[in-house]
Amino acid sequence: MKIIVASSNKGKIKEIKNILKNYEIIPYTDIITPFEIEENGNSFKENAVIKAKAIYEKLPGNIVLADDSGISVPVLGNEPGIYSARYAGENATDKDNLFKLINELKKRNIKKTPAFYTAAIALATPYGIFTAHGFMRGNVIDEARGDKGFGYDPMFIPNGFDKTLGELDEEIKHKISHRFKALKLAELILETLK
Repeated sequence: MKIIVASSNKGKIKEIKNILKNYEIIPYTDIITPFEIEENGNSFKENAVIKAKAIYEKLPGNIVLADDSGISVPVLGNEPGIYSARYAGENATDKDNLFKLINELKKRNIKKTPAFYTAAIALATPYGIFTAHGFMRGNVIDEARGDKGFGYDPMFIPNGFDKTLGELDEEIKHKISHRFKALKLAELILETLK
């Protein structure tokens, strides 16, 4: 079964391919010219649905998978939350966002504090829209450690571990990640569509 992913983020595509191994995963940018999708929802779920619908409208009849995910730090009022990808500004890189969050912790003299990742998966299909969520809890620290993963991974230590996601093996990360959990639930939905 072919699944079109509403993303061009190489790290995200790689992760989705590793988790949904039984499916042909194709970034939408391999089929159509990339276009701006305004993510103006108030939640990860709303933004994932917006992205899935936008690509589905251009490629009707296909199964489109969209992911909206990010990190929330309760002590910062759950920032960056749905703004995780653009926390340091509209054209911010992963590193820009990472270091902005590290600086926000340093400003408050916080070395380590609870945080959680959320992943919302939306599937736009000929049968309607379906969604699934996954969460990963842990702590953020005021430094970047490790060069694996992407986004905020080098500063996030999942519960039960003493290393950041940037230091952990990819295989371990995939088994505990918010995206893994959400994609495994989405896979159950996909099975019913076969």
